[in-house]
Amino acid sequence: MKAILCEQFGLPESLVYRDIEPPLLKENQVVIAVEACGVNFPDLLVIQNKYQLKPELPFSPGGEVVGKVIQVGKSVGKFIVGDRVLALCSWGGLAELVAVDENRVFKLKEGIDPVKAASILYNYGTSFHALKDRANLKGGDRLLVLGATGGVGLAAVELGKIMGAKVIAAASSEEKLKLCVERGADEIINYKQEDLKQRVKELTSNEGVDVIFDPVGGKFTEQAFRAVAWGGRHLIVGFANGEIPKIPMNLPLLKGAAVVGVFWGQFSKVQVEQNLSNLEQLQDWMVEGKINGPQVQKYSLPNASDALHALMDRSKSNKGVVVL
Repeated sequence: MKAILCEQFGLPESLVYRDIEPPLLKENQVVIAVEACGVNFPDLLVIQNKYQLKPELPFSPGGEVVGKVIQVGKSVGKFIVGDRVLALCSWGGLAELVAVDENRVFKLKEGIDPVKAASILYNYGTSFHALKDRANLKGGDRLLVLGATGGVGLAAVELGKIMGAKVIAAASSEEKLKLCVERGADEIINYKQEDLKQRVKELTSNEGVDVIFDPVGGKFTEQAFRAVAWGGRHLIVGFANGEIPKIPMNLPLLKGAAVVGVFWGQFSKVQVEQNLSNLEQLQDWMVEGKINGPQVQKYSLPNASDALHALMDRSKSNKGVVVL
C-alpha cells in the first residue's frame, strides 16, 4: 500500500512517499480504508519529535482519519466490515490503510461528508472538550479566543456561539478577523495593532472575560490573563507560537481564577464515554447545519507534505485534508 513516511525527524520536506506493507491486525483493532485524513498542528510536532507522544521511526503522520472498516479483530464488538467511521489514531493516517484500536474509532452518522468530517471533528473535539468539560462554559459567559482563526481557535469561536457565550475573537490580521465575524464572533481584537489587555477591558466594561481559550502561548498568555474576570478560567490548549509562557502566580490568586489544562487526546482515552457523548453532539450539530467548519484545501496523498507546509504558514486559515 502507499503511505507518507517519516523516516527521520524533521520538517515536512523530509517526508517520503513509499510502498509499504499493509498493517497487521491485532485482535482489538479494525483496519480502515482511508478516504480522508485531516492535517493538524500535532502532525507538525510529531514529525519533529516535539509532541507529547513519541512514535518509533519510521511512521506515517496523520491522526484524524475518516474511512470504511475493511477488517475487524476477533475481540472487536462495536464494528462490522463496511461501517463508516472516524478514527483518532495519533499517527498512521496518511496511508491507504490504517489499523486502529477499537476504543479510538467512532461511527459516523448518515449524511456527513467524509472530507467535512475529517476537517472538523479533531479540532472541534478539542475545543468542545475545553469549553464544555474544562471551562464549564455557560450561556452569557464572555469568551476570549486567542489565535481565533487557527484550527481549534475557529472551532472555539463557532462552538462558543452555539453554547450561548459572547465571543471576543483575537487574531493577527484584519483578513483573519473578518473570518471570525463570519463565524459568529461578537467582537474582534487585532492583537498585532491593539493592546490585548486594554481592549478586552474596554469591550467588557472593565469586568474582564469569564473564559480564555488559549492555543497560542507566548506573551499573549499573560496579557490575556490580566484581563480575566473574578473566578475566570484560562484554558491552556497549546503553544502555537513555540514559546511556553510563564505567568506570575499571584495573578490567579488575586483574581480567584483558574489556569486549566486541556489535553483532549488523553481525555478521549481516559474518559471514553464522555468523549463519545461529545462526538455524538458534534455530529448532531453537523447534521443540523449548526457547524460550518473551516474552509478546506484538498491534497492528494503524494502531496501530503504540501498540506503540512501550508499549516506552517500562519497567514493561511484553510484546513488541509488529504483525500485518497
